[in-house]
Amino acid sequence: MPVLHAATLGTDIADWMWGFGDWVALLGDTLLMAYVGTLLGVAVALPASFAAAATLAPGWVVGLSRRLLELARTVPTLVLALVFVYAFGLGPFAGVLAIAVHSAGALGKLFAEEHENAALAPVEAVRAAGGSWPAQMRFGVLPQSLPGVLSLGLLRFEINVREASVLGIVGAGGIGEELYLAVRQFEYQDISAILLLILATVAAIDLVCGALRRHVIGGRAA
Repeated sequence: MPVLHAATLGTDIADWMWGFGDWVALLGDTLLMAYVGTLLGVAVALPASFAAAATLAPGWVVGLSRRLLELARTVPTLVLALVFVYAFGLGPFAGVLAIAVHSAGALGKLFAEEHENAALAPVEAVRAAGGSWPAQMRFGVLPQSLPGVLSLGLLRFEINVREASVLGIVGAGGIGEELYLAVRQFEYQDISAILLLILATVAAIDLVCGALRRHVIGGRAA
């Protein structure tokens, strides 16, 4: 930690946070990377989760879907980022893809378990009215599981913000790249300043997403 004196506290803090503007901009890149990656993961996980729910699809379809989701979430995000950096070059695009693939695998399983808790009577009603299987999922299952899906998606976004903060280590952009540079140069005060900004950002995201989750869960209870 930096040496702070009461008489020159403002100057000492300004020296400590000398890169505040640039670091905040990089934190914005990190948040955007986590946000886009989460959206892409949800876009893949939600359709796949219906096929992975044991109460909604044939056994062979469930087995195949679950194996694919397991494959997506088994490889660590950092390893996925390394693969995508090699394939597409340095930058946030590789980080977004790594977050999206891992999120799809994790959320697909969680969404499927949420769908399995849905009552089947609305599904049978849509089927009796001549609705196709996608229509049965859309109108019979999704309205029941949507609050849980939204809650899990917000929770995953929190996790992805933390994941995105370290993907810069492998050249995937964001604040993690600046942190890794400070570590390599042994700039310990810069390391502490960047870590403090990351901690404050993650804490703020946790509070906001926690409030949204409570609102969603409260709506489902009502």
